[in-house]
Amino acid sequence: MSDTDSFIEEVSEEVRRDRLFGLMKRYGWIAIVAVLALVGGAAWNEWNKAQARASAENAGDAILSALEADKPSARIEALKAVQNQDITQGAKAVVALLQAAEQGVDGDPAGAQAALEAIASDGSLPEIYRQIASFKAASRSDGALSTQERQIRLEALSAPGMALRLLASEQLALIDIDAGNTESALERLQSIVVDAEVTAGLRQRATQLIIALGAEPETIVGQD
Repeated sequence: MSDTDSFIEEVSEEVRRDRLFGLMKRYGWIAIVAVLALVGGAAWNEWNKAQARASAENAGDAILSALEADKPSARIEALKAVQNQDITQGAKAVVALLQAAEQGVDGDPAGAQAALEAIASDGSLPEIYRQIASFKAASRSDGALSTQERQIRLEALSAPGMALRLLASEQLALIDIDAGNTESALERLQSIVVDAEVTAGLRQRATQLIIALGAEPETIVGQD
């Protein structure tokens, strides 16, 4: 390479360096801001996770403490106090369900029913908690709801895709048994036994009821 070519190449390299340095001076702050945003976002995300975890732990501790009271009335009051704390909507729903259960134990079926109805109709709560409350309200046989009202609710909960459909079907079968509709009860129970999503406990209960009604449980395909 000639001295002229070498000189031209060195000049070109210097020009490129000067241009790159100029670009860095002009736009380098964008890269710095981007890095800071990424670091700050990660830190904020971790902080939020820590706060949510701490809130959940505090809510859990408060619930356990409330349930340690000796009398149902004391547990109810303690759970009401937990409801007033800064907890998530899901935690509030769990506390409300526990409170309704304690009201039933405390000899206040009307209060328990009212609490469950309030949860089931609260659109601000996650759908699963509303379904659980509706199921519990419809499963009560203390006269708060008529048999027809219970059936209507349970039929809705037993629809395909509903989280509690098999449990609702079991309750409908029990209503059929009480009404002497053995054939309808067996049909519901047999469908529970062969359902792919049924739990072991529910399958066992359904099987026992089928046998008690004088029938044989259907065999699940692929199972002895």
